[in-house]
Amino acid sequence: MALLLWRFKEFRNLVIYRHRAFPVRRRLLAFCYPPMDSLYIDAFEIGGGLFIQHGFATMIAAKSIGENCWINQQVTIGYNGQGDPPTIGDNVTITCGAKVLGSITVGDNVVVGANAVVICDVPESCVVGGVPARILKRK
Repeated sequence: MALLLWRFKEFRNLVIYRHRAFPVRRRLLAFCYPPMDSLYIDAFEIGGGLFIQHGFATMIAAKSIGENCWINQQVTIGYNGQGDPPTIGDNVTITCGAKVLGSITVGDNVVVGANAVVICDVPESCVVGGVPARILKRK
């Protein structure tokens, strides 16, 4: 694990986030392995297998993120100024530059296209894209 912490800054941020219940351990980890400055993680629950590819300029503020999710660079997941943050299902891929905003639910096995702006619920097993995002393909 020390090798992963040394090589991958995105992994550092996720490990520091997962130690939020242990403030001393969290501070020690942040001191030994400085987190990536442009990756912000603030979620109530994150499932296993989260993969953050190139966490540059990425903001994650979700109610929950399911298992085996893939988040690319410059993604914003968060509030739209009112209500709760979004809920992300299992096996979701959010590609570069996408925005998922508001108290919405993104179903399981969804792909959010590049630079899409998702502002309403997305059913499971589909591909969405555009501004505002609409369903492009259902599986």
